[in-house]
Amino acid sequence: MKVVLREEIRGLGTVGDVKDVADGYARNFLIPRRLAAPATPGALKNVEVQRASLAKRQAQLDAEARALSARLNNTTLTLKARVGSQDRLYGSITAGDIATALGKELGTTFDRRKLVLDEPIRELGTHTIPVHLARDVTASLTVQVQAEE
Repeated sequence: MKVVLREEIRGLGTVGDVKDVADGYARNFLIPRRLAAPATPGALKNVEVQRASLAKRQAQLDAEARALSARLNNTTLTLKARVGSQDRLYGSITAGDIATALGKELGTTFDRRKLVLDEPIRELGTHTIPVHLARDVTASLTVQVQAEE
């Protein structure tokens, strides 16, 4: 039976894919749980309209991400932190701290999950942090950690 997937199903496909599955699998599992719909001509036409809309929205998001990437590549954030001996921070600078400071700098809110920070910053100095803005858009943010006076 041919079905159109309404949600991403691991091992089967993504939203909008037309798949040929066993009749029982479609009737007893996919269709009752609204994970898929029978592949009728109307459903196929609806999928094409949704794909065009999704592609247009994704292109707009990519353009916005590229503009933000250009701004971030030229931005240097300066954060102040309390320092102990050997220039080690008492606490640490986390992705949340950086996102808050970046949000103030840009004038909007910024999602901390877009920052690719493997572990918190615990030392003074300049650090380069990759920022994943969209599926193909990545920027580099420079964070300078200074001692608080």
